[in-house]
Amino acid sequence: MIKHTLPLLIGLSVCSVALAQEPPVATQTRTTTTQTTTASWSTTPPTGALSEEAIKTAVANAGYKEVKDLEFKDGVWRSEARGGNKQWVKIAVGPETGRVYVSDAPSKLNEDEVKAKLAAAGYEKVHDVEYEHGLWSADASTHHGTAVDLLVDPGDGSIVAKSRD
Repeated sequence: MIKHTLPLLIGLSVCSVALAQEPPVATQTRTTTTQTTTASWSTTPPTGALSEEAIKTAVANAGYKEVKDLEFKDGVWRSEARGGNKQWVKIAVGPETGRVYVSDAPSKLNEDEVKAKLAAAGYEKVHDVEYEHGLWSADASTHHGTAVDLLVDPGDGSIVAKSRD
């Protein structure tokens, strides 16, 4: 019996060693190109903007009792605020108007209406129009051909902030 099982055991062990080895790994060279576009949003409010205290007052006048982490970022004042329902919400505040935009509020305008408002205001080549964080953002060109990034009011289509691209 050992005579018959010994060749079988040797064959199985040779097969298991052969199957346990990993095949050689083929090496591939991959080239990835990443293009990063950065806007030149100022880290300070524009000339003629409301002061930080005036922004806090505007937020309070909009019905918010507490404001935390207020900072000027990407063309607007950004913060978290808590209203009468005691829920914290992320907000953006227009630097010149003091108008408060709640991050998850719906827009009254759709993408085509925003494009039309920007075209009527003299902007050309309007593209990459997106609604996020309570404001519409868009890339466009001025009539002089200067590329700009825009933040647009979701209610009336007015320009909230503008930066050279």
